[in-house]
Amino acid sequence: MAVFQYIVKDDGGNRKEGQISASTLDNAIQKLTTQEQVIIRIKEQDTSWDFLGPFLDEINLSVEKMKHRIPLGNLVFFTRQLATMFSAGLTLERAIHGLAVEEKHSRLKKVLTKVAENIRKGLNLSEALSRHPGVFSNLYIALTKAGEASGNLNEILDQLATYLENLDDTRRKVRSAMTYPIFMMVFMIMMVSAMFIWIIPKFSDVYAQLGANLPAATRTLVGMSQWMSANFGSILLFSLLTLLGIWLISKTKKGGFVIDSIKLKLPIFGSLINQAILNKFCKTFGILIGAGVPVLDSTKLLSKVVDNRVFEEATNEASNYIREGYNISTALRRTELFPPIMLQLASTGEETGELDSLLDRAADYYYKQVTALVERMTTLIEPLLILAVGVVIAIMVVITYLPVFHLGAALQSGL
Repeated sequence: MAVFQYIVKDDGGNRKEGQISASTLDNAIQKLTTQEQVIIRIKEQDTSWDFLGPFLDEINLSVEKMKHRIPLGNLVFFTRQLATMFSAGLTLERAIHGLAVEEKHSRLKKVLTKVAENIRKGLNLSEALSRHPGVFSNLYIALTKAGEASGNLNEILDQLATYLENLDDTRRKVRSAMTYPIFMMVFMIMMVSAMFIWIIPKFSDVYAQLGANLPAATRTLVGMSQWMSANFGSILLFSLLTLLGIWLISKTKKGGFVIDSIKLKLPIFGSLINQAILNKFCKTFGILIGAGVPVLDSTKLLSKVVDNRVFEEATNEASNYIREGYNISTALRRTELFPPIMLQLASTGEETGELDSLLDRAADYYYKQVTALVERMTTLIEPLLILAVGVVIAIMVVITYLPVFHLGAALQSGL
């Protein structure tokens, strides 16, 4: 049960601050309003020290996602085909059963078969999908439910397929931009490790037999090689434990916030991640508003979709401002995280009643920004990384061969 800090006013206008325990924010508001008090502000208390429960929930959720992971491309194809078949007049049960028969991915095939069976038993689509949270996200289920309520399920499914395609394309662009630099860094670490563990020791044995006085740079390199060879197992274990520790820390509330903050501040990559998150935020918000999902429900879903603790906190903060009576653009502005272009478009959308279309336009803008950044990184960073790897290896080779350049003096010293 969560603890909420609140500020209220009673009938006499007296201000009162305190704490209240409730399972959800809505339950806390309900408890306070039944006492005939006007809520000025209410916020969940920071329980970062009591992190074991949420931490284990995050770990279990991550494990469940890995166990039931379905490629996004398969989900996009299913959603698009379902929208087309439902628009053509097929029943949901028949359409999903037909897609399950044709599905090649074994895990998704089983899930679709169960969904079709549950629909045959009388469940509606959103209820059948909600039984598979590892495959269908809360956003997917919420939009499906909104389509059922409004009677335009086929249009919602079509929009959802387009949204997932955009999400998949953006994710693929970000990964393609980051894959090559990561590969080059790993390649450089492997090459340097191989030189330290296998190549340099062979040269150091030869130099030891000659009894030559080695240059200071070569002595340093040989010393590092000997230390690394003697402690290779410990270094590898420490590296693996460090990566595991970072992953576990990222699953805590505070640790995840710090790590995500660092990601957003990385040179070049931080800007790319930021633009990708804004694209997802605007696209998701636009489709939720367009589907008729209430604003507070939309912001609650948004906080789970952005996949970044910094934006999650900002979205929750904006949700509290909206609950206090602020409009959407003002609430987002007060978080001091969202950029002016997006805020201006949101404000214009509220004034004209076209918030969903203007948010979609903002998402297109940030998608173009992601594309431009990926092209720029491909053009500039790849040659620089190749040059950096070449320079590092060249320096090590030169230092290793430095005594060979003075082989005559080394041999005379050995005699």
